[in-house]
Amino acid sequence: MFKAVDKWLPGYIKSVLQRPRNVEGPKHLMFCVADHFEPFGYRVPREETFRSFRSIWLKQYPASVKSYCDAEGTHPRHTFFFPQDQYDAEFVDMLGELCAGGYGEVEVHLHHGNDTPTGTRQKLTEFRDSLHGRHGFLGTDKAGNTRYGFVHGNWALCNSLSDDSCGVNEELGILQETGCYADFTFPSAPDQSQPKMVNTIYRACDIPGKPRGHDSGMRVSVNKSATPDGLMLIQGPLGVNWRKRKPGMLPRIDGGDMTYVDPASPDRIDFWVKQHIHVLGQPNWIFVKIHTHGSLPMNKSILLGSVMQHVYEHLGRNYNDDQKNWFLHYVTAREMYNIIRAAEDGKTGNPGEYRDYEILPPPVLGK
Repeated sequence: MFKAVDKWLPGYIKSVLQRPRNVEGPKHLMFCVADHFEPFGYRVPREETFRSFRSIWLKQYPASVKSYCDAEGTHPRHTFFFPQDQYDAEFVDMLGELCAGGYGEVEVHLHHGNDTPTGTRQKLTEFRDSLHGRHGFLGTDKAGNTRYGFVHGNWALCNSLSDDSCGVNEELGILQETGCYADFTFPSAPDQSQPKMVNTIYRACDIPGKPRGHDSGMRVSVNKSATPDGLMLIQGPLGVNWRKRKPGMLPRIDGGDMTYVDPASPDRIDFWVKQHIHVLGQPNWIFVKIHTHGSLPMNKSILLGSVMQHVYEHLGRNYNDDQKNWFLHYVTAREMYNIIRAAEDGKTGNPGEYRDYEILPPPVLGK
């Protein structure tokens, strides 16, 4: 509860005070699962990792979600943020089979330590080109440039930790230069890397010579006249959940992480929606980006079984009912960014129409 409280608590209180009240009209919920997918990070033999993926993700995952759809008939999906340091072409091809079936997309995940700007730029560029050119992942903008979403390993964006988990202060600019459209790393509280901005979609710029450029920025808002500057950061929900308490009286910090010790639940979904993450000026479009480590053996049972079925049932019953004025949209990270950009440009109506607004689908989807 008290770890890194100086980083997240003031921002959280501010987000509560600024939360929209009594929003009228239809409300749309964009629900995204950012999966920090690290198949070779758990000391499991390679052959067993392959066998497990084929039996669990290629077979069980499609079967577990096929009965659930959003307002447009789209099934739940994961966005697999695949780590550059664990790249295995054969395994990534298997991910392609899953995504080609309409069950997800792949984006970029980077672990690096004691790195340099040159080294970071090279890693991102080479991995970007492999994912797109060899495997058909990653979308393109309308000029044909490859674009990608990003998650930083160990939460250490912009050299925000005191250890060797990054090493590059001016990382936001490198991400933009290499085609990153948005960062999906946070929240990370109670970790020290947590930005001071909470429950917010914003753009941030590097601080020359200093770490933690992501600590502050300009909120994304509707019809902003000035040309946007900085990299967009799309945060998941973060808050103090009084309904889930540690032994004693202290409430738990809920940062939207789905784990085997803290799986998703109807109560947590309502809590995430309540944080009301949105584009300033468009409170009717609410964005919930949660995260998990789907390849962690202990997490598979809560991501592919009855736990998530209860989650999908709750989402469908409470956030996809036009009688209640709610409409649900299962989106990938790319689609969430596109819808945010549409809101920023003043678009209204059904946000599902803007899934491909700026970044076009990756070739693997065959659209």
